This record gives sequence, structure tokens and C-alpha cells, in this order.
Amino acid sequence: MAGKKLNVVVTRRLPEAVETRMSELFNVRLRDSDAAMSREELAAALREADVLVPCVTDRIDAALLAHAGPELRLIANYGAGVDHIDVATARQRGIVVSHTPGVLSEDTADMTMALILGVLRRLPEGLQDMASGNWQGWSPMAHLGRRISGLRLGILGMGQVGLAVARRARAFGMQIHYHNRRRLRPEVEGSVEATYWESLDQMLARMDVISVNCPHTPSTFHLLNARRLKLLKPSAVIVNTSRGEVIDENALLRGLKAGEIAGAGLDVFEHGHEITPGLRDLSQVVLLPHMGSATLEGRVEMGEKVILNIKTFADGHRPPDRVIPGML
Repeated sequence: MAGKKLNVVVTRRLPEAVETRMSELFNVRLRDSDAAMSREELAAALREADVLVPCVTDRIDAALLAHAGPELRLIANYGAGVDHIDVATARQRGIVVSHTPGVLSEDTADMTMALILGVLRRLPEGLQDMASGNWQGWSPMAHLGRRISGLRLGILGMGQVGLAVARRARAFGMQIHYHNRRRLRPEVEGSVEATYWESLDQMLARMDVISVNCPHTPSTFHLLNARRLKLLKPSAVIVNTSRGEVIDENALLRGLKAGEIAGAGLDVFEHGHEITPGLRDLSQVVLLPHMGSATLEGRVEMGEKVILNIKTFADGHRPPDRVIPGML
């Protein structure tokens, strides 16, 4: 494709600076509406594009990829995860898939700490009392939460986001523990004074807070299932800013209702934007609308990575953030 000005289709609205730069470099079709494309619109985009720029809300499965036109050679995902894209089928059809890793770690870690504080210090309940006008003044026993300092934090998935969470939590005085596919190098582990647990079950049983920071893959689907959730101490809380599918949400709801889990802070959900009925009704649960990476700076940096991947591909080279099977 070297020398050709590519036809690029973008499925959602992006920051103005990103859209403007794309318009300068490519024959780009931008989205007028911020609503997600329908399946029919996605199929049409796949037929006409050289490059498709989807988001996490666009499920690009094998059936949809069957509509891909002969010119489609790159799916440049606007986001770090690709579990919504059938990468294997795309590869079989000669379509390269890229993503935007590494730019949202700090933003997501900030939101993870916000959820930890929100759940443990009962911030939503306090906000609700102020908004409703029900607050009658200070009371010794009102809105009692937990002290953050000294609590054990178990990080499930110690990648870039997990490490960023560990650095923040360490500054709050938390004790850092983690479970990972591979143990970190000693110097990295030592930088956050982290304790490694080869056994996820053993770690879960001893933590005060669990932070989910691993990707969604076939091996991590419902990694926190009903059996593992029952290992948690009744005083423990769970925070998830990674992928909703890692937690069995129905089992989590049962544990929260039964008092077997003290609280939860969720920025992602097992069924996308559909929240498991009953979660909204629990005062010990903090729910956010997938805001973990929602900073202007982060969104612009994501767009810059997308542009770099497309431009590199257009010049006849492999995109720097190409997804390869070994990553999945």
C-alpha cells in the first residue's frame, strides 16, 4: 500500500485534533454521531475501507469479517484491548490488527485508586446524603469506612497498569501483593515492595482489596468465579478497571448480598453496558461508566498511536503495535 492514500473509516467520534490529523493524512470517513455503528454499518465499512478504526464497542467477529472487501488490510483498533476483534480470522484473511497499548496505564491506575477510596471510604453514600439534603451534621458513627494505610492489596495482573496501581497504593501505605502469569524481575518487584503469589487462591484468601488489572482472554474469563470469590474474607473488597468478563458478575452479586464480600468498585462490566440487575441497588457497590481511561490527554495519545500504526503500514512496514498471536 506504499504511496497510496488510504481509505480509512472511523467508527466513533474521536478528539478533534485526532480527526483533523487523520483528514490531512488519509481519505478518512469520520463519524458524525457519537453513537456506535450498527452491525449493518460495520459490515458496509468493512467492505469499503482499506483501514478500519474501531473501538471496544465494535464487535468484529468472524461473521462480520466475512463482509470485508479485498482492500481491507488493516484494523487499527482505537484502544489497548482486542478481545472484541477475532484476530485469528482477521489473520487468516490477510488483515493486520494493531492496537494502542501503553498510553492509558497511568489514567487507569488513577481511577483504580479512586474506586478503592470510593468503596472503602463510602464516598458515594456521602455524596448522596449531601445531594439529597439528608445530612444533619457530623456524627461519630456516621459513614464509617476503612483506613487505607496498612491494608493488603492483591493485584491480579501485574502489567503496566498493575505496576502503576502498585506505585500509587504504596504511597497510600498499602502492602502490595500480586499474582501474574510470570513473576516480575527482582528489581521491578522490589521497586514497589511487592510480594508474589504463585497461587491465586492463596493470595485471594489473604487480601483486603483485590484489584483486577489483567486482560480478558479465554484463560481469564470468569477467573474470579464463584469458588474463588468465596475464598475472599468477608471484609474484602474488589475493584475492576480492566475487563468485566474476568469476574462472574452473578456470583459477585450473590456474595455481596450475602455479606461474604464487603464491597466492589466496577468500571467495567461482564455484559458491556448492561449491568447485572441488583448491582445498582447495593450501597456498598460503586459503579462507573467505563471512565478509567477517560482523559483528554489519554484519548489524544491513543489517536496518535492509531495514526502512527496506519502511517507505518501505508509506508509498507509493520505497524509498531501490531497484534501477534502470542500476545493473546
